[in-house]
Amino acid sequence: MYIKAHAKINLYLDVIGKREDGYHEMEMVMLPLELHDSIEVENLSYLGDSYITCDHVDLQETKYNLINLTINKLREIYKFKDNFNINIHKEIPIQAGLGGGSSNAAVMLNVLNKILKLNINDEELNHIAKTLGADVPFCLKNKPAVVKGIGEKITEIPLKYEYFVIIVKPKRGLSTKRVFEKADTIELEHGNIQNVVEALKNGDDELLASSMFNSLEKASLSMVEEISDVKSMLRNDGFKMVLMSGSGSAVYALTRDKQLARSMFKKYEKKGLEVYLTKTLK
Repeated sequence: MYIKAHAKINLYLDVIGKREDGYHEMEMVMLPLELHDSIEVENLSYLGDSYITCDHVDLQETKYNLINLTINKLREIYKFKDNFNINIHKEIPIQAGLGGGSSNAAVMLNVLNKILKLNINDEELNHIAKTLGADVPFCLKNKPAVVKGIGEKITEIPLKYEYFVIIVKPKRGLSTKRVFEKADTIELEHGNIQNVVEALKNGDDELLASSMFNSLEKASLSMVEEISDVKSMLRNDGFKMVLMSGSGSAVYALTRDKQLARSMFKKYEKKGLEVYLTKTLK
């Protein structure tokens, strides 16, 4: 079975505060992207263990990745004996804030529920997903949404337009854990989530450009200064809707101008940047 695990971007990310249990209370607006990893899953009951391989040089040690954690979490709860051969073809850049690991985990939750006939309902799937990561519940749905709490409170939102998306990934990636640790030591700013929701609903690109917000940028910029350079480059090249996604380090630009997106993609490729051209999914 081949499945797609889609990337995401944050149009809004506000860290409301840190809870006593160590989790962070969040408010986010997230969109799924056409950009995706491809995952092949085989149920091979005769295997003595599950085998996970990945074609990304930095992810070849996959024993402890989120897919493996997902299998172990479901096995612990539902006591199945099955093992799997899993091959991951990576297209989503790692340590970029684009939800690559989270989308892989979400796909495995859905696939194992289906092929093992576990009959897990949506509420329980959502509960399991939030224990794997704040973005995993969103990736289960894979629809434009407002996401609150520790990632488990999801409200789908309408999009008037689809957007082309240019993503530029700085050479250095960022650990989500390290970014949040840094964010806990500084005073964070806050935005207006309702403006972003209204802008998407009404197709108001001017309002969206002025309302897109990421309270983790301050922490991430202190570790990877190139994020600021990439944002400036994108704005100077004609993009108005520009933001760092998640905990970074990837920066993206939205546009409805297909020609602008294609021409800048080619320009950045020629400059040797790690760049991706994709679009949002409704």
